[in-house]
Amino acid sequence: MTTPLLSVDDLAVRFVTPDGTTTGLDGVSLEVGRGEIVGLVGETGCGKTLTGLSILGLLPRSARVVRGSVRLEGDELLGLATERLREVRGARVAMVFQNPASAFNPVFMIGAQMRYVLAAHERLPKPEAGQRIRETLAEAGLPDVERVLRAYPHQLSGGMLQRAMIASALLCQPQLLIADEPTTALDVTIEAQILRLIRRLQETRGFSVLFITHDLGVVRSVSDRVVVLYAGRVAETAPTPDLFARPSHPYARGLMAAVPLASGRREALASIPGSVPADVGAVEGCAFADRCPLVIDRCRAERPVLRELAGGHLAACHLADAGAIL
Repeated sequence: MTTPLLSVDDLAVRFVTPDGTTTGLDGVSLEVGRGEIVGLVGETGCGKTLTGLSILGLLPRSARVVRGSVRLEGDELLGLATERLREVRGARVAMVFQNPASAFNPVFMIGAQMRYVLAAHERLPKPEAGQRIRETLAEAGLPDVERVLRAYPHQLSGGMLQRAMIASALLCQPQLLIADEPTTALDVTIEAQILRLIRRLQETRGFSVLFITHDLGVVRSVSDRVVVLYAGRVAETAPTPDLFARPSHPYARGLMAAVPLASGRREALASIPGSVPADVGAVEGCAFADRCPLVIDRCRAERPVLRELAGGHLAACHLADAGAIL
């Protein structure tokens, strides 16, 4: 069996504050294969971004990894010394953040910041480094590379800044790109361009992508496989066509029912009542039980585990296991 590029196993993260302890992730397990795009989807507060930050060791000070494993090509990342982790960030794993305007330093030109990223991982002669930066910016679809290099972040449009962010992330040719809601702040036209860009670069360079989003339409268009996250737990995972054809967890079905249709008919949108639990660590059974239309007594008493329903299609639901909602 081929070893996945990224393997996250039973990852649990807690926040310790003066007001008490809460659980952000509660046993998240997922894999990203070589050359694969995996979509990580769920509503706000489900732990998507927290998962990405945990992989790179970028958690806030109040957060603690209490159990689990994060392996890149079999190498354990959790517990790595800071210097070793810095060697991984940017070189082997890179991240594209939701808001590029806050990811770039506002007082330095784009070119200077990209040179710093490259110098942190590779010792290249200045002309060769400049050529690498220019080629990567051009590959990211930026037409006037010289102007971009001399520009400050505020002088670029949102779409151009996101392209520059993607180019910066790919400078050192990482094996894995974590894209955290990279199109959220963009209009629909620019969003489509950025999605096509990520897909094209992934196919050309062969890196893997963990694509974090709340948008099912986006995840359907770019992902090979989808992981549905709810309240810091994996609810369902499947190849993208299978998930959209046969969603088996009530939460996944609820998300899809809430997507507006393009038919033009005026119909009330479906919604999922209630909200995500504030502390999933305090939930004994299924985290979705209080919002689930199919809840039974077993759901509140016993936490469901991920079980395979078909080839590569797993769901954490007692009823899915029994075949009741397939």
